[in-house]
Amino acid sequence: MTEPNKGHILVVDDDAEIRDLLSTLLCRAGYQISGAEDGVAMFKLFEQDIIDLIILDINLPGDDGFTLCQKLRQRSDVPVIMLTASADDMDQVIGLEIGADDYIAKPFNPRQLQARIKALLRRTQRSLSDNKSNRFIEFSDWRFDTLTRVVEHPKHGTLELSGADYSLLKLLLDNVNQVLDRDAISDAIRGREASPLDRSIDVQVSRLRQRLQDNGKHPKLIKTVRGQGYVLTSEVHFSHE
Repeated sequence: MTEPNKGHILVVDDDAEIRDLLSTLLCRAGYQISGAEDGVAMFKLFEQDIIDLIILDINLPGDDGFTLCQKLRQRSDVPVIMLTASADDMDQVIGLEIGADDYIAKPFNPRQLQARIKALLRRTQRSLSDNKSNRFIEFSDWRFDTLTRVVEHPKHGTLELSGADYSLLKLLLDNVNQVLDRDAISDAIRGREASPLDRSIDVQVSRLRQRLQDNGKHPKLIKTVRGQGYVLTSEVHFSHE
């Protein structure tokens, strides 16, 4: 017996067997599933229906997963989990840099994939709920609109944040002046602890610093606490308008 609909997931993979496998697995878990073999089909389905999460393979005919994720981020903040057949951490890092929310390597453990989907959808829904009460956050001359995911600065201009950048900044602001280690950050934004060789959290912090014009060698906003983690140091003000 299938569970009630928990959300609509779009699986983008040119391998029909993988699409069928994921469809069967996730339908049994209570999700509505649509499948696409390439970017053209993906965007067609995305425009036709409400999609709650996308599972996106990197190796696709035509535009690859990286390119499609970049194009998707220009129009939507829908959560994206990248599928990679490579054990190379760089695939994972690049995916997170261009706006993916998480990644999983093939062959994947079904329970692990379901756990990541559940954590990501739960975090997304919680974020939407929290943002209704504290939409705007002001820090170090930046003004962060948590609903539109836009950050504005009188000197540095306007930034639109990707899924990963948004999640990290929101977490640091919610825990301002508190040191967060890599495991705490990974658990909060991905629903699991970081593996010992996982560099993606460090890359995300570095990327966010660059976007906020925070000098990487001598950061004043997001500081590294050696042997402990990262901390955002600033006065922070929350408001509804």
